[in-house]
Amino acid sequence: MKKSIILIFVAMLNINANAQQDPMISQYMFNGLFLNPAYAGSHKYITSSLLHRTQWVDFSGAPKTSLLAIDGLIPSKSENMGLGLIVTHDRIGATEETDIYANYAYQLKLKKGKLAFGIKVGASNYVFKSDNVTVWDANDGVFTGRRTAWLPKFGFGAYYFTNNWYAGISLPTLVAYDVNRNFNFDVNKGTFLNRHYYAYGGYVFKLNEQFKLKPSTLIKYLPAAPVEADINLNLLYRDQFWIGVSYRSLDAIVFMVEYQTNNRFRVGYSFDLTTSKIRKYSSGTHEIMIGYDFGKDLIKIKTPRYF
Repeated sequence: MKKSIILIFVAMLNINANAQQDPMISQYMFNGLFLNPAYAGSHKYITSSLLHRTQWVDFSGAPKTSLLAIDGLIPSKSENMGLGLIVTHDRIGATEETDIYANYAYQLKLKKGKLAFGIKVGASNYVFKSDNVTVWDANDGVFTGRRTAWLPKFGFGAYYFTNNWYAGISLPTLVAYDVNRNFNFDVNKGTFLNRHYYAYGGYVFKLNEQFKLKPSTLIKYLPAAPVEADINLNLLYRDQFWIGVSYRSLDAIVFMVEYQTNNRFRVGYSFDLTTSKIRKYSSGTHEIMIGYDFGKDLIKIKTPRYF
């Protein structure tokens, strides 16, 4: 009986893992560091973002994600290297995951834009807390107590950008190390993780002096799972106010707004209207983001923040 319960529990984790091993964020198009370490230092000033996401409201044990990101150029004559930091806390039911990653990017100046290559190095801390679990057998060591584990990780990405468009690819977890298993460059064999692949891009069209339109897309691939695609359309008014809609295949329709209050501060909000079967048990997903940009030359010269 215990074996059956464990198999059911593992199966539930695997279903959840397809979407949640890497935190799901709706407002990633406003800070590319969420997706790609090569984004670090893509602006001449330091940029930071703080985000909180409450997924599937009213659904017991649903994911809650908090994220802090900061990045900027390394001061130098060439201005071709960037550093970034991401700290993420993800809670799903009785499990919690805390990620801490340092990001480094090197930029090559090309004829019309820049091509950056980036790496991220860090670790994830996984915690299981039995306080949030109802067990049939109080003496069952599998579902009682507190369990924790650390997994060092390494990721890679490439990012090309100009003033008006961008494109990138990334593997958030290229290599990981589980001390309880033999090391293997194949993440699927060396850990319980699955390797995710991201490809994305966007373009900013100037409609007139007041409005700009930014269509963008994100393709997410996970072996042994359906390919997932985000199709986004955001409208910018007076280089200050964003309003947009996104369709995430097999999952949700997302509505979002962002307001750049001044040269430094911005705030954004998104609402995910669930389209999958889980909509019967959830009233949607809320996500709020605040950002602050700083640097000695920020006030004097700053192009509009398109991506």
